[in-house]
Amino acid sequence: MRLLLDTHVLIWSLVVPRQLPDRAAALIQDPGNLKFFSAASIWEVAIKRALGRADFDVDPVALTEAARADFFELPVTSDAAQRVATLPRHHRDPFDRLLVAQAITAEALLLTHDAALSAYAPHVLTAR
Repeated sequence: MRLLLDTHVLIWSLVVPRQLPDRAAALIQDPGNLKFFSAASIWEVAIKRALGRADFDVDPVALTEAARADFFELPVTSDAAQRVATLPRHHRDPFDRLLVAQAITAEALLLTHDAALSAYAPHVLTAR
């Protein structure tokens, strides 16, 4: 299975694993799954950390280095960026919408803790 980790799942898996839901941990640890992180997640961390969001209080440089050691990096392509325009407006967060579009264009499942993103099924796997 191809999995794209959403930003919180990425942070939890690398920085605070005790917050990672058991289902997500099992999917990430499964050697049969290909695991990806997005450049959009690093961008989201950089922006939201600068805004003082406690749940994003992670150094984006350290997060990138840790993510590259454990996962494959999925770049933001123009195909994914333009795919955002065709998504239904189930979710307002532009980072989450881009992650959904990346999952679609990369033929992966977005592994997320955000139940609201399940509206984008079958491209999303909720890790609760």
